[in-house]
Amino acid sequence: QVQLVESGGGSVQAGGSPRLSCVASGYPYCSFDMSWYSQASRKDSEFVAGIDKHASYYADSVKGRFTIAQGNAKNTLYLQMNSLTPEDTAMYYCKMGGYDDCSGSPIPNYWGQGTQVTVSS
Repeated sequence: QVQLVESGGGSVQAGGSPRLSCVASGYPYCSFDMSWYSQASRKDSEFVAGIDKHASYYADSVKGRFTIAQGNAKNTLYLQMNSLTPEDTAMYYCKMGGYDDCSGSPIPNYWGQGTQVTVSS
């Protein structure tokens, strides 16, 4: 059973630089994409950043401030967040999906339980 577990959230001051982590386990795939989404209170979920074997991708709102990276084992995903503002306050979710090169099949989307980031001014 695929499991994604996020950590690293909390309460930070504006300008802070927390790093979120997501550890994936139980997956039967040899390749996959991973990404971060955010959901602020009373708002829809939004793409934040993603990474695949070709490149990393960012929402315009976080370009130059956030950096997505994978660990050497590829099952760990990070989001380095810099220059936070109160507008970054949200629950941050890790997602696994994409395409499995070994099976030649698309991967269902799996989500973690989220980690809350609250930025105070």
